[in-house]
Amino acid sequence: MKYEFITGDRSALRVKKMCQALRVSRSGYYDWRNRAQSQRDRSNQLLLEQIERVYRESRGTYGSPRITAELRANGDTCNKKRVARLMRLNSIAAKTKRRFKVTTDSGHNKPVAANLVNRRFEAEKPNRLWSSDITYIWTNEGWLYLSVVLDVYSRRIVGWSMTRRLTKELVLEAVNQALRYRDPGLDMIFHSDQGSQYASDEFRKLLDNHDIKASMSGKGNCYDNAITETFFHTLKTELVYFERYQTREEARLSIFEYIEVFYNRKRRHSAIGYKTPVDFEKLKT
Repeated sequence: MKYEFITGDRSALRVKKMCQALRVSRSGYYDWRNRAQSQRDRSNQLLLEQIERVYRESRGTYGSPRITAELRANGDTCNKKRVARLMRLNSIAAKTKRRFKVTTDSGHNKPVAANLVNRRFEAEKPNRLWSSDITYIWTNEGWLYLSVVLDVYSRRIVGWSMTRRLTKELVLEAVNQALRYRDPGLDMIFHSDQGSQYASDEFRKLLDNHDIKASMSGKGNCYDNAITETFFHTLKTELVYFERYQTREEARLSIFEYIEVFYNRKRRHSAIGYKTPVDFEKLKT
């Protein structure tokens, strides 16, 4: 066993007692302490420094699979088991996640679209299948509501909106933002839950004007829109649950930075081969 906390400024008496307790010679102890670091130890130390760097850049959200993917993308041929072992030995772990609860207001008498997706969250190209939902974030000023539009092909958030009130304008702005920067594919499907915002006359007219087919989850079944719920789970367990937002504006800036700077451009997703959404689109298109 190595006692690395014993350094050169310790008294000779203390070293003697320690050697007696461990039944080793003092010469053997000093030989061990002064021995040059092995090549394997030096390699592990260098790898650990890179692991710590990637972990910090991921805001503490990456476990060993994503850290390994990031290191390999930067030219390191490290082994995933080795990365996991070094992380375990140095108490480096992804942030602890909490359970995430979702709710939907579907108590209305407006028309409901058929479920065209049926949990098949797959797309061969960008802008073939978009998914959307709403969640809420608590601040000391009250609730901040967030609506996002997610491109199923790349998992990229292509539109988002945040307001202090849960209205149809919230989802209209998120979709309009996506439409400003993306070109909907022919016969594109837009999937959501049966919330009153998505069933509103204005929202259905917006989709019709762009020849977009509406699709809706079954009532009360969150699994029918699991892909967007997964994003909200990621957002809350990697960011929101670790923050105490004083104002809505503080939350708004934090979430904007998470989506546009980190999630879309830096966060590696297992569903798309541990690539970022932006890089995946560049690679495949």
